[in-house]
Amino acid sequence: MCTYRTEKVAVSGSGKGHDGWFPVTEATVYFDHPVHAPAAHTLNVDFLNPARGAGARVALELDPEAARAVAEVILATLDGLPSGLVTSTP
Repeated sequence: MCTYRTEKVAVSGSGKGHDGWFPVTEATVYFDHPVHAPAAHTLNVDFLNPARGAGARVALELDPEAARAVAEVILATLDGLPSGLVTSTP
C-alpha cells in the first residue's frame, strides 16, 4: 500500500550524476513502489537541484531494512565525530 507521504528537506551538498558533480539543494524521501529495485515497496530518496533541471538528480531505492541500516550508520557516524569537528559551513 502506498502512503503518498512525502517529506522534503533543504540540504547542502554535492551529488554525482551523468554529467558529473552538481550542487544538491533538496532531498525528497517517500515510501512507494520502486522503478528498478527488486522489491514491492522501497524507501526512495532523491537528492536534487531543481534549478538545474531533471538531470541534476541522484535517486536511491532501498528496501526498508537497508534504509534503516543506512540511517543508523549515518547517525552513528555523526554521533562518533570528535567534538567541534562538525560545522555548518566549511
